[in-house]
Amino acid sequence: MKKVRMDILIALVFLIVGFILLIKGADWFVDGAAGIAARFGIPQLVIGLTIVAMGTSAPEAAVSITAAKTGNAGITIGNVLGSNIMNILVILGITSLITAVAVQKSTVRYEIPFMLVITGVLMWLGWTGKEIVFWEGIVLWGLFIIYLAYLFVMAKKGQAEEEEEKPRALWIQIIMLFVGVAGIVFGSDLTVDNASKIASVLGMDDRLIGLTIVAFGTSLPELVTSVTAATKGKADIAIGNIVGSNVFNILFVAGTTALITPVAFKESFLIDSLVAIIAGVLLWVGVLKEQKLKRSAGGVMLIGYVIYFIYLLV
Repeated sequence: MKKVRMDILIALVFLIVGFILLIKGADWFVDGAAGIAARFGIPQLVIGLTIVAMGTSAPEAAVSITAAKTGNAGITIGNVLGSNIMNILVILGITSLITAVAVQKSTVRYEIPFMLVITGVLMWLGWTGKEIVFWEGIVLWGLFIIYLAYLFVMAKKGQAEEEEEKPRALWIQIIMLFVGVAGIVFGSDLTVDNASKIASVLGMDDRLIGLTIVAFGTSLPELVTSVTAATKGKADIAIGNIVGSNVFNILFVAGTTALITPVAFKESFLIDSLVAIIAGVLLWVGVLKEQKLKRSAGGVMLIGYVIYFIYLLV
C-alpha cells in the first residue's frame, strides 16, 4: 500500500513538472513567435487566431501525439474534446467574469460556426468507424488548410489595428521560440508517461484521464493567456485564442495524430462531442446579439461545466 502511494506521489510530482514545462514552453513559444510575426505587420486578431492559438495548443498536440505513439491513443480524443470544453466553459467563463469580453464580427460570423461544424465532423468521423484513421486525418488536415487560407485572406485585409510595443531583439525572440518548443516536447513526455501511470495505478479509464487531468493541464496556457489578455484589454487575443485553439485542437492535433496512428474513438466520446458542440452554441448565443461576452453568460458557462464534471464522476 505504501509503495502504491509512493508511486502515485512520484508520478504526481513528475506530472506537475511536465505541466510546468508545457506552460512555460508554450509561453516562451508564444512570446517569441508573436514577436517575430508582429515584425512583419501581422494584425493582432490574426496573431491571436494563429500564432498564439498554435502556441497554446502546442501542449495538446505534443501530449496527444506522444500518447498515440506510446500506445495510449485513447487519451488523444479525450484531451482534444476535454480541452475544447474547458476552453469555452471554464476559461472564457472565468475571463468574462473578470471583464466583459468584446468579440470581432468575423469571429461571430465565421470562426465560431466553423468551430461548431468541425466538432460535428470529428464526432461523425469517430462515430462511423469507432476510430479516426489515416484518410480521416487527411480530411481534417484538408479542413485545416482551408482554415489557414481563410486566415491568410483575413491577414491581407488587415482587420485589426496594431499597438506599438517595444520589441525584443530578433535573436532573443528566436531563442525563446526554440527553448519554448523544447519545453513543450519534454513536458509532453513527462505528462503522458505519468498521467498513464496514475491512471493504471488508480484503475482510471484513459478517457477520463484525458478529459480531466490532461485536459486541465494542457489548457492552462489558454487560461493564463486569455485572462491576461482580457485584463490588458486585448479582447481580440482573448476570444481569438480560444476559438483558434479549439480549431487547432480538432484539425491539427487530432488530424496529425490520425496520420501517425489510428485514434480510438470510444462510444462515450459521443456525449463529450455533444457537450463540446453545446458549449460552442452557448458561446455563440452569448455573443450573437451584442458581440460581447458578459458576466451572465460566463456564469452560465461555469455552471454548465460543473454539471458536465459531475456527469464524468458519476
